[in-house]
Amino acid sequence: MPDKTDLPRAGDLLAALGLLTRLPLPAAAHGHGQRGARAAWAWPVAGAVVGTLSGAIGALGMQVGISATFAAGLTLATSAAMTGALHEDGLADTVDGFWGGSTPERRLAIMKDSQIGSYGTIALIVSFGLRWSALATLFTLGAGWVAVIAAGALSRAPMAFVSRHLASARPGGLSVLVGRPSARAALLGALLALTVALVCTGVAAFVALAVIALTTWALAKLARRRIGGQTGDVLGAAQQLAEIGALGVFAAMLGG
Repeated sequence: MPDKTDLPRAGDLLAALGLLTRLPLPAAAHGHGQRGARAAWAWPVAGAVVGTLSGAIGALGMQVGISATFAAGLTLATSAAMTGALHEDGLADTVDGFWGGSTPERRLAIMKDSQIGSYGTIALIVSFGLRWSALATLFTLGAGWVAVIAAGALSRAPMAFVSRHLASARPGGLSVLVGRPSARAALLGALLALTVALVCTGVAAFVALAVIALTTWALAKLARRRIGGQTGDVLGAAQQLAEIGALGVFAAMLGG
């Protein structure tokens, strides 16, 4: 018989928002340490919420006459503010650690250090630059808002799969606290993410999902080789790579 504690609960969305955002939420939303990875199915839904709110800022800006480039910047800034730049921080720490250390132990120590290095700085510049460029194109095409929602949902799904299939590389940290999602939670989250993306972007969602699957697989292989598993930073990097891939696909396909 399935473990009933593993079944989705109504409060899981609040738990997901409490974990992945800095939105003002009821105190119960911050109990992600209790539900932990059991709420992973709701991570893409939380991503869609972030995409809806941040994309609305960009869309509103377009309505009052600002340029598509400026609207794209507002969207990215709003998203980073809503999440506390959680995923961007993970990307920077991961790149710093993977390329700044010569042993797994040294790489993990670098990733834990709050200071950002040159590798991490370059990674953030590239991440923001690619997403900004794609979003500017999408807002010009009139598809910015829907693309941000779809990318927000799709980009949170890989975190559950990386967390499930790779053991934690260190004994402590947020990844250990949250736990490893079940196959049911990871698959349900992916299905919900794909459903949201299909509604928003049509067939482009399938192409985006394929690109995301490839980048997630590559990151997981690299993480296993470099540090022997995953950390919360690696999960953040997975989200960033997925968002870049999704927005790039949408920018290329939604102009027709």
